[in-house]
Amino acid sequence: MKKIATLVVATLLISGSAFAQAAERPIHEVYSMMVFNFTRYVQWPDQSTSGEFVIGVVGSQTIFATLNEWYGGKPKGSKTYVIKKFNSAAEVTDCHVLFIDKSKSGEFETINNKLKGKGTLLITDKNGLGEKGSSINFKTVDNKLKFELNQKAIETANLKVSGSLSSMAILI
Repeated sequence: MKKIATLVVATLLISGSAFAQAAERPIHEVYSMMVFNFTRYVQWPDQSTSGEFVIGVVGSQTIFATLNEWYGGKPKGSKTYVIKKFNSAAEVTDCHVLFIDKSKSGEFETINNKLKGKGTLLITDKNGLGEKGSSINFKTVDNKLKFELNQKAIETANLKVSGSLSSMAILI
């Protein structure tokens, strides 16, 4: 048990360094790293042992390209990461994770209603979307990138979040 606790603390410190390096990296790289790292702290209701683990991106070509280059085709247990790009809410299909770029935040309600209860971790980056039902919403506080975690949205999506992730978040 101590080994697991040590591993969790080490992972938090490493991921915490990503926050510190945010000023040194382009924001699309920081978002890509964080979106990917969130997958390590969330448990999905679909526990099948094989297939695809889909991360979707609505809007941002640079975040899509970075996620695809860094993580596309890599294993997640016995599943494989597949990164999909959607240009609008109409194109969105089932995903394990969906990132909605700020430029497409006007389509949030449509996307949220479309994916409600389907086991999707919905991630956004516009103030106010955490309260409106996004699972995780990026937020800048005192010139530092933080994230909000909407516990009700997580429950509605039938997801389970580790205490480690919750402890790093602004809970709403």
